[in-house]
Amino acid sequence: MTTNRVSTNKAFAYLRIGVGILFLFFGEYKVFGTAFTLNGGFQGWITRFISDSGAYPFMVPVLQHFVLPHATAIAFLVAYGELAIGIALTSGLCSRLASGFGLLYMLALLFSSNYPGPHVAAWQYLGASLDHLVLAMCFAAFLAGDPDGSLSVEPALRAWRSRRPGSSGVGST
Repeated sequence: MTTNRVSTNKAFAYLRIGVGILFLFFGEYKVFGTAFTLNGGFQGWITRFISDSGAYPFMVPVLQHFVLPHATAIAFLVAYGELAIGIALTSGLCSRLASGFGLLYMLALLFSSNYPGPHVAAWQYLGASLDHLVLAMCFAAFLAGDPDGSLSVEPALRAWRSRRPGSSGVGST
């Protein structure tokens, strides 16, 4: 492998790990505390998205008629989902799967909270969505590339599996 390719793989891995660490922080306080999941934190965010006109018009009914009535369950899904994405990206295990869910999550957040309002210039839609769009683009890159190609525990785990007694190295039954 060329030096340039190795440095590109490592840079990609550093980005994956950095995004993973962010999601570990996002998920950790939600999973190990109760303010977000059980004490109205999640509902507060959704209510603000609706009342501050932050949600795109097509998302408002979804937030009002699906998300809020199921707020506690969805809050737990968000909390554990963020933590799972963080673990997957940081470790390099199932990064592509985690990135697919991360991309869907970022798009849901973008459409729920980044509406710049009607009758604005097209560039303002991009400007309003930067906080979620940048992470969405990272997840899209992880989906398109080889996110576990460097600095991942996956190759070590694969090697360990193939060295286990009774393992054929192909896959166990």
